[in-house]
Amino acid sequence: MKLVLGIGNPGIKYLKTRHNAGFIILDKIAEKLNLEFIPSKFDFYFARGQINNSEFILVKPTTFVNLSGRAAKNALEHCEVEPKDFLVVTDDINLDDGKIRIRRSGGDGGHNGLSSIIYELMTEDFPRLRYGVGKYEDKGNMADFVLSNYFDDSNEEQLEKLNFASEIVIKFLESSIEGALEYFSRNFNKSIDQS
Repeated sequence: MKLVLGIGNPGIKYLKTRHNAGFIILDKIAEKLNLEFIPSKFDFYFARGQINNSEFILVKPTTFVNLSGRAAKNALEHCEVEPKDFLVVTDDINLDDGKIRIRRSGGDGGHNGLSSIIYELMTEDFPRLRYGVGKYEDKGNMADFVLSNYFDDSNEEQLEKLNFASEIVIKFLESSIEGALEYFSRNFNKSIDQS
């Protein structure tokens, strides 16, 4: 069993904001695999699927970004998933638009959602995919920046980058973090830190 959690904020108001990159990528995966998100008895919506006879669950917390760890802990415990089989998909304001960084483990990089997950799980040892939403250049309030509308369904270049991110996650579901890293490095002509 594998579990993928997208970081984001629930509600129409936040649908296309930078902070919802994780939700948007999970929605792309659900669309490709004909899955539907349904409420759980915990603080998240989930979609259950199967690839190559391996089950997986996609999770979208209802706790808002800063409390993502609560949903992560509940999901991992309920589904009995090990951290190595748990991938977090999140926005990153330190990366250029659409640039992707994928790692086996690491710190929170200043992201409150990742910080909450690390705190609740008491470990940094879980894979994460960061999706660049434009660098924050300290030109105002950071909350305004991450909560501003950013994603546009008519932007073909953006949709292509989101599609690529969703394909990387699907490779994780099909095999492992190593499979996702290999797919990424084969298909993306930029250097990446795989540590």
